[in-house]
Amino acid sequence: MDPVIIVGAGPVGLTLALALARQDVPCVVLDEGPGKDEPRLARTVVLREDTTALMERLTGVPLGEVGTHWAGWRSMRRKQVMREVTFDDTDEAPENLTNPAPLHIAQHVLTGALRTALAGEPLVKVAVDSRLDALEQESSGVTVHTRGPKGTWWHGSYAVGCDGPRSTVRKLMDIRFPGRTAVERHAVAALRAELPWEGRALLHRMPPWRASGPSGGEVTGRPLPEGVWRLDWLLPPGKDLVTPELLVTHVRETLAGWSDDGSTPPYELLDTGVHTVHHRLARRWRVGRVFIAGDAAHCLGTLGTHGLDEGLRDADNLAWKLASAWHHRPHEALLDSYQAERRAVVAARLRAADQALPLLRAGGGLRSYVPGSARGHDALLMDGHLGQGVIGAPGTYADSPLAPGNLEGEVPVDTPRGAPVIDVQVTAEDGSLVRLRDRLGRGALLVLLIAPGTGVWDRKHWATAGVMPRLAAAVTALPCPAELLVAESYPGAAAHSVLLVRPDGHLVTAFSGVRPADLYSAAEVVLGGPVKAAEEAGTAAGSR
Repeated sequence: MDPVIIVGAGPVGLTLALALARQDVPCVVLDEGPGKDEPRLARTVVLREDTTALMERLTGVPLGEVGTHWAGWRSMRRKQVMREVTFDDTDEAPENLTNPAPLHIAQHVLTGALRTALAGEPLVKVAVDSRLDALEQESSGVTVHTRGPKGTWWHGSYAVGCDGPRSTVRKLMDIRFPGRTAVERHAVAALRAELPWEGRALLHRMPPWRASGPSGGEVTGRPLPEGVWRLDWLLPPGKDLVTPELLVTHVRETLAGWSDDGSTPPYELLDTGVHTVHHRLARRWRVGRVFIAGDAAHCLGTLGTHGLDEGLRDADNLAWKLASAWHHRPHEALLDSYQAERRAVVAARLRAADQALPLLRAGGGLRSYVPGSARGHDALLMDGHLGQGVIGAPGTYADSPLAPGNLEGEVPVDTPRGAPVIDVQVTAEDGSLVRLRDRLGRGALLVLLIAPGTGVWDRKHWATAGVMPRLAAAVTALPCPAELLVAESYPGAAAHSVLLVRPDGHLVTAFSGVRPADLYSAAEVVLGGPVKAAEEAGTAAGSR
């Protein structure tokens, strides 16, 4: 079967290629550039704990060594500290983290780690200097043409446009991309300096040195390794040119305002830029054998929210579904679920941000004198920057077409249906102790048995005892590849609970005890099968 053709070699396209290769699917990545990225310290990304784990699993690089896990977060308004947050120590076991720290990393460093991992991946070919200019599809596959020094025709099984907000794939597929342009603009500078709050990110609203203007000003400071900081200044509406002189003025007055004596401390300006945020959402994310992901499908990022984080979730969601279609028969319901799940999540975040924008960016007026309003505004902005709440938190797939209906024997755990699972230590089938997230991304469903006490015994003593033989037989009978894991505990799960987890790490459901028929039914629905057929198949499996 022909490879999957991925158009675009940014973080989303490279992540998708690695994720597919780890599931034994060959890919061709069309990179219109020379195959390397210009170092830009003013272009950085913030990743939540679970997307950081995804990147580390794919690249094999401990990203905390090349990026920065924030020690904490501080919100200020004028001269007053409104809110402070201290993040958990990153050395803690993931299941013990109640407030994990976001990771801040330069985008070229992240992309470089992905490119290095791909260089050793025999199933992926990266075609540099290859710019897409034509795309055709038929029932059996797709054909694309690239122009440039190495222009040629490429044949593939599927094509995925990860080629940014001006996506050629999206335009060739005639997919509308409605929304708003320049919702926010920020002047950006990366500099090396010593600030009073080492390792802690900062949002300063209406700083005293910039009390005039429509919004009173807003400055964000986010640390990077080696004493480097990224500073962002919210610009007033309009298209005024951001000159080098203006940026230097912003830098000097901000550093002076944050120093104890009001003087500008020594600093080294490393990089500058202007970050413009658009709000757009593609009408369709799939046309036959062609998909779009990342900025090609959505643009968001106002109020501190993290657009790339959502793009990486697109890749993680799509990879296992394309892998299933490539290795087995294409199941239309499974492939359609990519748009149904991911578009709904991004649309909800865009709606929440659009509703909050007038409240947070109106400036002045009666709202600014309402008791508690300033703290409420800071809480909303903190949610966006830290990936929390309705503005910033990643969505769940509880209403997904792949979610099974109410099955007998289901029990609640601390992870809601459709949400990413908590990373606990598990015992694999070969007896090795690993992390749960280490078993993701292999194209197999995970079946996790909660069995307290098993950790103190060698696997040979309990693998054939109690409920294990019956559960192992049920897992073997599932309609797709699945791996059986055992954990001492899982937050909110009683002993002998059985959790079913998708290949992308989202919880399908949890059962009280071993229930082969219900397990089969849930697995069938996860593959996109009809609920009625799944119930009939589950009944047959349970009688075996």
